[in-house]
Amino acid sequence: MRVVCASANPVKVREIEDLLVGVVELLPRPAHVPDVVEDADTLLGNARLKARALVAATGLPAVADDTGLEVDALGGAPGVRTARFAGDDASYADNRRHLLDALREVPGAARTARFRTVVVLASPDGHEIVAEGECRGTIAESERGDRGFGYDAVFVPGDGDGRTFAEMTIADKHAMSHRGRAFRHLADLLAAAR
Repeated sequence: MRVVCASANPVKVREIEDLLVGVVELLPRPAHVPDVVEDADTLLGNARLKARALVAATGLPAVADDTGLEVDALGGAPGVRTARFAGDDASYADNRRHLLDALREVPGAARTARFRTVVVLASPDGHEIVAEGECRGTIAESERGDRGFGYDAVFVPGDGDGRTFAEMTIADKHAMSHRGRAFRHLADLLAAAR
């Protein structure tokens, strides 16, 4: 099955390719397809917007995901605004700094959080497959590690060994990450549908 990937983030695309190898042939997002405005109020809504836009632009099945970091001490924020937590044009570094500043007075035991990823595989006939993945953990008090992207340098998965995602090998991260779980769930759903 040939599927267009909605993401233009090369690091994220490599992760998705690794997770779907042998399940689908992942095609890159065509250069002429502009970024989709992610203005839905849920992760599912944003993933659906992106997948449907790619189906409309290419006529092929498309896969898109949206991820939210939900921090308990911040009432579940940044949530659906994870990528824009420090502002609409914020960099990954800006977002991490903003998060660490917001949690400056929060003690370690109260820095609980979870990453949630929702994946939508949309087909030209309107059919959708939705998969989800979650990883619970804590927010570190400072950035650690230089791998990955986004909040990887500050997120410590609860079922790990104390390292942030950015300190892990890609294989270690995939084994427990929200995105890994969501795309493995998608792979299982695709296998069951065959």
